[in-house]
Amino acid sequence: MNLPESYIPILLQAGVAIGFVAISLLGAHFLGPKQKKGDSVKNQSWECGVPVEGNARTPFSIKYFLTAVLFVLFDIEIVFFYPYAVNFREFGMEGFLAVLTFVAIFFMAFFYVWKRGALDWDK
Repeated sequence: MNLPESYIPILLQAGVAIGFVAISLLGAHFLGPKQKKGDSVKNQSWECGVPVEGNARTPFSIKYFLTAVLFVLFDIEIVFFYPYAVNFREFGMEGFLAVLTFVAIFFMAFFYVWKRGALDWDK
């Protein structure tokens, strides 16, 4: 099987990446600290020096996930403002109207979230 010369760098990079992962995993296994079996105090979980209370598998409130989704949503909005802020003169009136439409859509989303009570932290 003859591979075109353009595939050689790709295969080389893939080989280096797979080799790095394999060496890292093997190195961590053989050179890393060994865990002793048993029920000693050293092997127990601690949070900031305080013994753990409860189970780690308890469900979280949906507020945490909703906060993360809202953060990503409005953070991406800011990312899309940057190209407009850098090139607003070149975009002219057409670009301004496009950004105004974009902002209007996000304001509608913000007011929807607000009316639905997603921003009420006391509930």
